[in-house]
Amino acid sequence: MAHHRARDVGRGAAAVVGVLLLLVLLPVFLSSGLLAPGWAVVALVLVWVVALVLAVRWFRRHPGRVLALPFALAAVWLVTMYVGDLVLGWTA
Repeated sequence: MAHHRARDVGRGAAAVVGVLLLLVLLPVFLSSGLLAPGWAVVALVLVWVVALVLAVRWFRRHPGRVLALPFALAAVWLVTMYVGDLVLGWTA
């Protein structure tokens, strides 16, 4: 019985950490306008909102996914900024 509780606490902690990391990423997405045009910032913020909705939906059923979500989102942001600079000519 104690083993199940410890596992549940660990899973819950993973989901909480995932949501907190999503919140940490919000200022990064909001300040993307320093490099990207307005339409790209709006698109990135919409992607962040979709990720937050997914995190809320997955919170209890898939806490591991919630923890992985901020890392995937950070990768999306980095690739977007890199491709925007390389292909679309976005500059600071």
